[in-house]
Amino acid sequence: MNQERIKKRIFVVGCPRSGTTLLQSMLAAHPQIASLVESHFCGAIFDNRGFYRKKFGLASKLTRKKLNKCLEEIGFPEMKQHLPKFGLFASQYVKGFVKILDLYTQQQNQIIWLEKTPKHLHYIDDLERYIKNIKFIHIIRNGADVVASLFDVTQQYPDIWGGARDIDTCIQRWIEDINLTKYHLSKFNHTLVEYEKLVENPTEVLTEVCQFVGVEFTEKMLQDYQVVAKQVTLKNEPWKASVGEKLNSSNSKKFQKLFNQEQQTYILKRLSEVRI
Repeated sequence: MNQERIKKRIFVVGCPRSGTTLLQSMLAAHPQIASLVESHFCGAIFDNRGFYRKKFGLASKLTRKKLNKCLEEIGFPEMKQHLPKFGLFASQYVKGFVKILDLYTQQQNQIIWLEKTPKHLHYIDDLERYIKNIKFIHIIRNGADVVASLFDVTQQYPDIWGGARDIDTCIQRWIEDINLTKYHLSKFNHTLVEYEKLVENPTEVLTEVCQFVGVEFTEKMLQDYQVVAKQVTLKNEPWKASVGEKLNSSNSKKFQKLFNQEQQTYILKRLSEVRI
């Protein structure tokens, strides 16, 4: 495999329910960009490590098992052969997973891959430590809409989302993720997309993102993203179904429907403490 054929490695990150799948689908509709369903590979490598494992760059004891499960869930169990058999270090597993993404991209006759797992926002320092020449596209969305969507989806699908979340947990997740985005945006290899602007002026926003990625904007990104959306989502992710629909107003009515006036006032007050 000639890894030099891969020109760019891109990560789309942000708070869950902020439009990451929509942005991914639009970018993956570009003829030079390949993308898969969410891999969650960083969690498999970096989570559940004690002090000494982090200090010495060791992977979790369960990393290989978890990555095998990741590959099975995204439909590529045959790619397990590219992971280290007896890897001790996190760097070995990152290198193995990058090789898998490189190989998949070459199989699709494309030169750029895009990985989209919202939570990978929390692993940016690790990714930048182990992968050279990568770029990050952050997407942010109105806090009230994100809180409402997070609250709603975890109430509807608690088993898949790790339990139903209360209002405060949803608020805190948005605040933490916004602050992480703000922390990284000063770096040259990071850029920001606002969900509301993407929905209202997709051509303008995507043109700017394409310049950051290093490709030319093409109308295919707006013509084919609904088809691509089905390819980058799993059957057990029904909350992503709306991505395959036509773009509508970015204003969500879910916030008013889900919360009473007292709750709305409380949420907006908490969110106003964060400046974007």
